[in-house]
Amino acid sequence: MAETADVVETVKQGYAFGGPAIELGALLVDGTPNPEAAVRIPLSMVNRHGLVAGATGTGKTKTLQLMAEQLSAAGVAVFAADIKGDLSGISQPGQSSDKLLDRTKTIGQEWTATGFPTEFYALGGQGTGIPIRATITSFGPVLLSKVLGLNEVQESSLGLIFHYADSQGLTLLDLKDLRSVITHLTSDEGKGDLKDLGGLSAATAGVILRSLIGFADQGADAFFGEPEFDTADLMQQRDGKGVVSLLELPNLQDRPALFSTFLMWLLADLFHDLPEVGDVDKPKLVFFFDEAHLLFADASKAFLSSIAQTVRLIRSKGVGVFFVTQTPKDVPDDVLAQLGSRVQHQLRAHTPNDAKALKATVSTFPNSSYDLGEVLTQLGIGEAIVTVMNEKGAPTPVAWTRLRAPQSLMAPASAEQLTAAVQASAGNAKYTEVIDRESAYEKLAARVQAGAQQAEEEAKKAPEPKAAPAPRAQKHEKSMVEQVVGSSAFKQFARTAGREIVRGLFGAARRKR
Repeated sequence: MAETADVVETVKQGYAFGGPAIELGALLVDGTPNPEAAVRIPLSMVNRHGLVAGATGTGKTKTLQLMAEQLSAAGVAVFAADIKGDLSGISQPGQSSDKLLDRTKTIGQEWTATGFPTEFYALGGQGTGIPIRATITSFGPVLLSKVLGLNEVQESSLGLIFHYADSQGLTLLDLKDLRSVITHLTSDEGKGDLKDLGGLSAATAGVILRSLIGFADQGADAFFGEPEFDTADLMQQRDGKGVVSLLELPNLQDRPALFSTFLMWLLADLFHDLPEVGDVDKPKLVFFFDEAHLLFADASKAFLSSIAQTVRLIRSKGVGVFFVTQTPKDVPDDVLAQLGSRVQHQLRAHTPNDAKALKATVSTFPNSSYDLGEVLTQLGIGEAIVTVMNEKGAPTPVAWTRLRAPQSLMAPASAEQLTAAVQASAGNAKYTEVIDRESAYEKLAARVQAGAQQAEEEAKKAPEPKAAPAPRAQKHEKSMVEQVVGSSAFKQFARTAGREIVRGLFGAARRKR
């Protein structure tokens, strides 16, 4: 390693930014922090994205909390998934102790107990939080295919089903809407509707329907429906501070694909609706994507390409994305290349796979005077190897950093505090009550009922046949559903309400505000 004085001077110059910055900590030299060599991220570069990585228990959550606090203080809204409930303490002032103050003093941090404005959310209301829901229509076939684990053929067929529903004005709000459309398209009345588009095989439809049943058994029925969450609500300020939005994720192990894909829906929705702003002094929103490896596991090339494109383009919408995971190898190269800031906590090398991950991690860092293969296994809790993007867009020197301590509570908020915050929120009244308006399920049921009634009425009016009709003649008669679809009333409905929905990168519907 280079001489101590050289390292200190290199870091001081490399992190001496002119504008506002997120303070991460102080350079660590021979086990001692040097407050004069502060390690920071320029606020204007936060929307160039980043990565927070490290083994379990090395301090990733506290790093996320530290960054979220300072972003909020700078007026930037924050969204994060609260996997274990630990982040909920950001809403409450921290608790002082001699050990804490000794640590903060050594790194030059002036510590003051501070709480930050926080909103608490829960997927479908399963947990303590304002319910977040999405409609099946807005979620789209690509993201839904990822959740259901469909192959390329099945994903293509699901896309065809969405195309049919869009063009026929059959709104897909929840899972029963989608199931009803699939059932219709495989029935005698509906299987001809997709004939000109390649059709839908009964086998593929069966796979999708069985997958939807398993999905519903995991509790997914609660996640889809209305009122649909408006992602604009994530970008709020209170008293000049950005609101920190935390999404509770109980029982993550039971539905990991749903969690990660739902977060991707939030990002895609933001991408669709936010205007272009280009380079800004500070981002509008910073999105912490925790357990990022779940998103990329078993993903198709097309899906990964869409993620990379979303991450690349959403920067110009004023949104920064930080992926939080165990090792950089959890993130595809096309996405990793777009992450300007890196905070790498300790990695372990107990197994051959660990050693391989360590070697891959070292290769992703710029050249430095550290033996990173050794240093990354020696980092203490609350320490990290850091490199960020400076104000000119160049990487800063790699710095062994002792991180600052969060000023909010470094423990979960109490159940009483969470309940009180949710009940006091304006979003609670906006999103809690479920709405079940007319959609595909009701429309198809009404169509079948109307056909049955018409058939009954015609049967009463028809004279007794002299002889049984020839089998050949039956093939040319229209079914009741075909007669309804061919009626002038239905054609008028299709013209006014059946325009196909415009879909974006993930096949997600673009909503009009």
